[in-house]
Amino acid sequence: MPVKTGIRYVKSDKDDPTQMEVTPLHMLWMALLLVIMGLAQPSETSPCYITEDELKAVCQGRSLFSVPQDLPVNLQVLDLSYNKIRQINSGDFSTLTQLKDLDLSYNKIMFIATDSFSSNILLEQLNLFNNSLEEIPSQALTPLKQLRELSMSNNLYPRSTLDGTFSTLKKLEVLSMGGSAVRTIASQDFLSIKEIPLKKFALKTSSSLLEYQKGAFSKLNTTALWCDISVDRNTKALPLILHDLRGKPLQYLRFRKLFEFMYYMDTSDIFSGLAEVEAKELVFFRGKFNENLLRLALLNVQKSLIRDLSLIAIDFARSPEWKPPEAGIANLTLRHLVLKDINNPDILRFDWTFTWFAGVTYLFILNVNFNFVPCDAWGEMRNVVALNVSRNRLENNNIYNQACIYQDILPKLEDFNMTHNELASLKTVATMTSSWSQLSKLDLSHNLIGGLNEFSCTWTPSLVWLGLAYNAVTMDIFKCLPTTLRFLDMSYSQLDRLDLDYFERAVDLQELLLSGNKIKFIPTEWKCPNLRILHVDGNSFGAIGKGSFGNMPDLAYLKAGNNPYHCVCDLHGFLQEVLSNSKLTLLDWPHGWTCYHPEPLLYTSVAAYAPRVTDCDVTVVVAIAVSITATVVIVCMVLCWRFDVPWYLKATFHIVRSKYRAGHSQPSKPFAYHAFISYSCSDAEWVRRELLQRLEASTPPYRVCIHERDFTPGRWIIDNIIENIENSHKIIFVLSRHFVDSEWCNYELYFAHQRAVGLSFEDVVLVVKEPIDLQALPNKFCKLRKMLSSKTYLEWPLEPSRQPFFWLQLKSVLGKAEMVPVDPRNADPNDDVLSDTEPTLDGLTDSTLELDNLSLENITVDTQMS
Repeated sequence: MPVKTGIRYVKSDKDDPTQMEVTPLHMLWMALLLVIMGLAQPSETSPCYITEDELKAVCQGRSLFSVPQDLPVNLQVLDLSYNKIRQINSGDFSTLTQLKDLDLSYNKIMFIATDSFSSNILLEQLNLFNNSLEEIPSQALTPLKQLRELSMSNNLYPRSTLDGTFSTLKKLEVLSMGGSAVRTIASQDFLSIKEIPLKKFALKTSSSLLEYQKGAFSKLNTTALWCDISVDRNTKALPLILHDLRGKPLQYLRFRKLFEFMYYMDTSDIFSGLAEVEAKELVFFRGKFNENLLRLALLNVQKSLIRDLSLIAIDFARSPEWKPPEAGIANLTLRHLVLKDINNPDILRFDWTFTWFAGVTYLFILNVNFNFVPCDAWGEMRNVVALNVSRNRLENNNIYNQACIYQDILPKLEDFNMTHNELASLKTVATMTSSWSQLSKLDLSHNLIGGLNEFSCTWTPSLVWLGLAYNAVTMDIFKCLPTTLRFLDMSYSQLDRLDLDYFERAVDLQELLLSGNKIKFIPTEWKCPNLRILHVDGNSFGAIGKGSFGNMPDLAYLKAGNNPYHCVCDLHGFLQEVLSNSKLTLLDWPHGWTCYHPEPLLYTSVAAYAPRVTDCDVTVVVAIAVSITATVVIVCMVLCWRFDVPWYLKATFHIVRSKYRAGHSQPSKPFAYHAFISYSCSDAEWVRRELLQRLEASTPPYRVCIHERDFTPGRWIIDNIIENIENSHKIIFVLSRHFVDSEWCNYELYFAHQRAVGLSFEDVVLVVKEPIDLQALPNKFCKLRKMLSSKTYLEWPLEPSRQPFFWLQLKSVLGKAEMVPVDPRNADPNDDVLSDTEPTLDGLTDSTLELDNLSLENITVDTQMS
């Protein structure tokens, strides 16, 4: 049985053939196999970053062992640097016919097939730097007629010979070649590129060049030559190189590690051919220098056409055996002298003098680690126009020595850069430079200025540019600032307040940079009459409005993002004004403009903040309010006119006044009359002859109130009307055209309606004496129109035969003439009821006579009612 494999066979109960039984060990093996198979499957995800337009692919540092084959065919730029590719095969780039830039640097390429680039005839840049090529891939480069830049240095080929293939690369501009295996430079190595004008040629050799054959560099035709050649063991090679460069169109000459392991101690002048080289710029990068080598170089530079000299990252050391000459370097004339990244500050006076600075125009002493300036150094820099001593360890006491004379020194200095030092006193710098008549630009950024309370500083009047960025200043710093400035940079200096008085005095200030501070408030009274550019981004203020920069009439450019803005109407108004006015430009709009308040708008872009017009524009709010108010007033006036509201208000006023008066008088008993008759004086004859006679002559008689007879003399008419209407059980309205025209009848109708509020209109009896057109009724008779259209009324018939039925209907509406309380004006106070004796005809006559003999006052009332 195959027990070792984890599979065993058992006999089935039905005598079937043997079958396998899967054990746990077998399941483990199967799972492991599936995992291995999954890992072995190629990933569908491309190892490269490909841009959306598929023109560039970055496959840098992906540990690739070969060129990916799933790249877009339209690719123009391909970066395969920092991988583990060992060889380039024939078809690796066959599909990339549009390729123009190919970077294969920092791989392990040892072999390139001769037809690798046959499909890439458009290739312009090819980088094979830092690989393991053991020979120059000339045949592979043959199709690349458009090649402009070729880098194949830091490889392992032992010779620097270029064959005839390179003569066909007519468009080649930059060629970098060589490596640590090149020990010999033969005279014919560069013959094939003699007729090709290069912009740059770089050659690297082994640490110790064994042989340089005369005439090798004479074949070069380049404007810039980078020599990574060490001559420690073959110092005679340098004069030969310089000799071959005579008459060449060389503008830039750079030596890297000229002496890599030793200091040059010989007295022979290895720079003797430098005077015949036409280069204008000479650079020594790294390598070992001492006083001897530096002096030899400078003596030949001063006889050459070189105007720009740079000593960068060199290892300078003094030689104990070297004896300084009697005279320094006095005739050196340079436009630029750069001393950078040198640990030993003794290089500044390598021959114990500073005379080699005398003819320099632009002097850069960068990161040379010096912290002291001797007095004689200032005097030697008499021709310096720009002095840059940044990234050193200068302090106040070391740069300014009261024993030194600073008067009339540096007469041409215009630009002084002391950034990245340890200066703490602005007043010390002001005192030192106060007599430098041409100084216009001073940069003190990245120092320790601001901790001292300094004032009354004296500055040279020519200073117009001052940089104080990345310090730790307070508002007191303004007491020491010059007022002649046109440019002031105080960015990232922890400034929290502004001295507004200084800006009023600095009338020439045109550009002010205050980015990255702690300013919490922009005052509206900030005046700076000629300021054109202002940066206040990255501060702590949240509110600006239309008046924030109103006192800066010439302000044209503003940078104010990255502040905790309060998105309110003031900010919105300011932005609306600025964005609609081309005079002021927001340099960082809208990026960095973010709302921090109110909370619902937290982290919202200020550009997205769009309040309603009514939220911010008071004028619009007032206009809307006035418009609405005016509309409401007009509508109310129209409605009042349409429905005669003033008349109703006037009538209501009379009711209230009457109620008030009634409350202060003796209360009347209810229903002193059966009916109150309201009629026009034009209908008085019909009322007295027909209506009054018929009602008061009935059995039992109806007690009826009419104004001509029953109104109390001497009282207000309105009071009489209201009191008698309320003391009457029914109100009879005699309707006619004259009734409609009577103002007092309308009052009586209105008062009757008011009495019926909350009740019904059963106590109102309408008697139409003559037909009335409802549509012709005035607006103030809307209640009458409604009653006539909805309530049954009695119509006076002109035919005598129909009149008895009219009286029957009227009495039916009025009800039975029951006894009512006696009118207190005519009865004894002890009488409670009227007599039920039916009046006689004589009584009617008397009543008629009584009506005819009305008092003068009642006549007056009737006239008024008419």
